[in-house]
Amino acid sequence: MTEHTRTTRAHPELLDLDPLTGSAADPALQPRLVVTDLDGSLLDHHSYDFSPAAPWLARLKQLGVPVIPVTSKTRAELISLREALGLTATPFVAENGAVIGLPPGWCHARLDRPGSGLDGVVVKHTGVDVGFIRARLNVWRHRLGVRFTRMSELDIRDVMSLTGLDEPRAKAARKREGSEPLIWQDDEAALANFRLALEGDGLTLTQGGRFWHVMGKASDKGSAVDWLIKRFTALRGRTPLALGLGDGPNDISMLNAVDQAVVIKGCHDLTVTPTNTALYRTQETGPTGWAEGVAHWWGRDDRRLAAAPLQTSAMA
Repeated sequence: MTEHTRTTRAHPELLDLDPLTGSAADPALQPRLVVTDLDGSLLDHHSYDFSPAAPWLARLKQLGVPVIPVTSKTRAELISLREALGLTATPFVAENGAVIGLPPGWCHARLDRPGSGLDGVVVKHTGVDVGFIRARLNVWRHRLGVRFTRMSELDIRDVMSLTGLDEPRAKAARKREGSEPLIWQDDEAALANFRLALEGDGLTLTQGGRFWHVMGKASDKGSAVDWLIKRFTALRGRTPLALGLGDGPNDISMLNAVDQAVVIKGCHDLTVTPTNTALYRTQETGPTGWAEGVAHWWGRDDRRLAAAPLQTSAMA
């Protein structure tokens, strides 16, 4: 929960003023945003289907609530996926926080250069170059004698088998910019030594649903989400109520950076323990759990959400 939220709840007279009217804003009309993990959360862990969440996605889009993917996936993977999800007008966070992409509506005229990529977004790299990460991984594998396999060392067929992706998407998953996934093949003691060695290089190790991910210390999902909330506030003049949803250990920093958090029941045995006091754990997995989590926090007691009909068809 943010300091702003705690303060305004304790002192309702300090609620934000609407920049257009100059009057106190109705709490029910506070701007909102959603930050969400993809694999195992908005997307089914096995099939990558998101249809159970589509009605809520449609409702949030109708209300103008940004839904921001915050994922271990690469920018290359997100080009087509954002289009399929109907999220091309919202930012994204790729590679667990190492890459932030801003569409035109989220850009600052003086701070952001126009996007030059195929996805038409302004890209901000928050961490270190993947070339440095791979070089240091090779060094520590040799010095420590630890066993792991980097994604970039896997045959494309192996990537397809491990992830369930087709060949084009598996190739996109290998186009890393600021992180390197790996398969750990050693014991816990070796993992602890490996983690310490990486920290000396300014790198960190975080566990996802399928891979371990190595990236710069300053790059994580929570830091990226905090940056986006500040950008939203700067552009809109009001602090949004932020809802976060995720299912893995690499989502913990993101879930601690928002006002309301949802831990989606995972298709794994990994421990996910955010410290956010406004926390809900779902009974369902994947996109069904995603819809359950959004409904838990926002399905009641909000005039805008109650007034908007929940579409039963797929998202437009």
